[in-house]
Amino acid sequence: MSKILPVSELTEEDARNELSRLAKEILRANRLYHAEDAPELSDADFDALKRRNSEIEARFPALKRPDSPTDLVGAKVADGFAKVSHAVRMMSLGNGFDDTDIADFDRSIRKYLGLKDVAPLSYTAEPKIDGLSLSLRYEQGQLVQAATRGDGEVGENVTENARTVKDIPQKIDNAPDILEVRGEVYMSHSDFDDLNSRQAALGGKTFANPRNAAAGSLRQLDPAITKSRPLRFFAYAWGELSEPLAATQMAAIQRLRSFGFQTNALTSLCGSVSEMLEHYRAIEAQRSTLGYDIDGVVYKVDDLNLQARLGFRSTTPRWAIAHKFPAELAWTRLESIDIQVGRTGALSPVARLHPVTVGGVVVSNATLHNEDYIAGRDAKGGVIREGKDIRVGDWVQVYRAGDVIPKVADVDLSKRPDDSVPYTFPTRCPECQSDAIREDGDAVRRCTGGLICPAQAVEKLKHFVSRKAFDIEGLGAKQIEMFHNDPVLPIKTPADIFTLEQRDAGNLARLKNRDGWGETSASNLFAAINEKRTIELSRLLFALGIRHVGEVGARDLALHYLNWNAMARAIDAARPAALAQRRAEDAEEAERIAATEEGRRARVKEAREAAVVRNDVPDSAAAAWSDLIGVDGIGATLGLSLSDAFANGDERQAFDDLIGHLTILSPKAPASDSPVAGKTIVFTGTLEKMTRAEAKARAEALGAKVSGSVSQKTDLLVAGPGAGSKAKKAADLGIDTLDEDGWLQLIGDA
Repeated sequence: MSKILPVSELTEEDARNELSRLAKEILRANRLYHAEDAPELSDADFDALKRRNSEIEARFPALKRPDSPTDLVGAKVADGFAKVSHAVRMMSLGNGFDDTDIADFDRSIRKYLGLKDVAPLSYTAEPKIDGLSLSLRYEQGQLVQAATRGDGEVGENVTENARTVKDIPQKIDNAPDILEVRGEVYMSHSDFDDLNSRQAALGGKTFANPRNAAAGSLRQLDPAITKSRPLRFFAYAWGELSEPLAATQMAAIQRLRSFGFQTNALTSLCGSVSEMLEHYRAIEAQRSTLGYDIDGVVYKVDDLNLQARLGFRSTTPRWAIAHKFPAELAWTRLESIDIQVGRTGALSPVARLHPVTVGGVVVSNATLHNEDYIAGRDAKGGVIREGKDIRVGDWVQVYRAGDVIPKVADVDLSKRPDDSVPYTFPTRCPECQSDAIREDGDAVRRCTGGLICPAQAVEKLKHFVSRKAFDIEGLGAKQIEMFHNDPVLPIKTPADIFTLEQRDAGNLARLKNRDGWGETSASNLFAAINEKRTIELSRLLFALGIRHVGEVGARDLALHYLNWNAMARAIDAARPAALAQRRAEDAEEAERIAATEEGRRARVKEAREAAVVRNDVPDSAAAAWSDLIGVDGIGATLGLSLSDAFANGDERQAFDDLIGHLTILSPKAPASDSPVAGKTIVFTGTLEKMTRAEAKARAEALGAKVSGSVSQKTDLLVAGPGAGSKAKKAADLGIDTLDEDGWLQLIGDA
């Protein structure tokens, strides 16, 4: 079989081909699972395909396909069934595969809602039934329609079949006028065994597993066949309602039970991540004795008002996640550890394994994440794998929980060779031998070579020409690799792209005469390059590939500085303060490690804050730095990254060379007639009716700019309780100030 490359090793052309392959495989798997009830992939293998697709799209967002599997739910309705449009879309769930994913889920919920780590937040935890999703619509208490999920928007009308399932009430009392109950049709293990025995005795079709049997039975064109099958139904959710069921998820489930629906007795209310994980393990321990198939545990925010605030992504709710059970494990020998260098200089360790079959797939690579993971600790110094480090020659346990590229789960110390030595993570880049440093707060070590590092240079150039950057037709990843090491027409820096035609004209060996090229293709390439000599400032900033500067950060910088020269001057002016910031952070880290007293830590923090405005930093530098990191969404980390890039001689020269070939367009003012259009707004204090993230998004949607600090450029301060120094500074500068109610009234949301 062909080798499956890690996502970090894919070229843009590789990624495009891989996304095409994955789209076909996932579409086929969806059809077999949802429409034909004859899946060929295990859940773990299917999750692995979707996870790989998502990771490739995250690394190459411009390559996302119109038919991307990440935007799809289920499969289209099969022939033979009438179609039913769901009044409320039936979504799928995001997946988590380990404890860290669930902790991250909780953190993301709290961050979005503006809740502190210690604030109470409850979740329901329930078994994830491995069956067929079904929607039941009741009007005036009568069952009027049953539909499968289908593609989430349109499902199959299976009303007559659903009427034969004994767990589904035909009539319910004291229900809302409109009630859409959602749940899972399944078959118990004992009923499945009996059914297969009967089918075999009659010479009929036998089923591979209870899920296939349940889905195939419900989707029979003859309801009499469905009636002969022992189907069950668990209710756990709802769609359209004429009135709320309850204030919480748990109370709503209890009300569904009062209507006569079967609900899962293992559903529990949890008050913390640790309680969620404890319940997960309790359910996992009972998995083999439940009598029906489950493949994980689903966590949901209990408060339905919070669910409404959190809302949905394109195909999944923000307020829920499925914690999948582990996939298949296997043991093999770790033969070597290779270091790969990415576009941002990250040194990523990869385990080269003796080939082994895991979950039906032969694998020979596993991610090792970073140097901490190899050493047996997490990024914060906590112990993982009971502190066992990973060494070349070790016998390691690997798994494929939602990822085509396996991970190392454990090490068998009893099989460790006598001459084994701990792995020493390199402190120099294996590609260019530049220093590889690890900054405070960064989980990975990074090469400092920048454009002189071949690995970074090629990846940065690929990023430069990607679709959301310069998007030069005919100059993709494959062509960049070809030109990068070309002896006649090398492309080493972005500026080389824009001198390609001129350099080609001065050569005897013309591009049009090369194999694979011709006069038309060469002319088309030069025309495409010339077409991109005019570009928006935000796209240029994103294209440069400066660490931490994504699309949103590039847009925020462009809106703040408006033109390249103003931004470059400001970043240069801020350099002394940026260096002071870094010295202060380095000193704080050293003192933090040594300090043991809380008072000592507080004094260190004060020293750090004072360092940036010490007498050895000019006022102009402090002001420029404050203005830079005051741009909402920028902050010190991104500011330091920008400052380092502009101060790096090679990179700055590359920037300057490039700018000479471009016409850079300033961002257009937002087209809006709102009362805050074009104004700069600062939010401070505690907002009680929306989070800071929600407030920023609302302001920007109305055409305003949001800043993180108050200055003479500020037009409006929105101050909640605890506003502090920003409110005082706004008052001193005569800046208009509103409380949250005034802000909501101003924008028409009161």
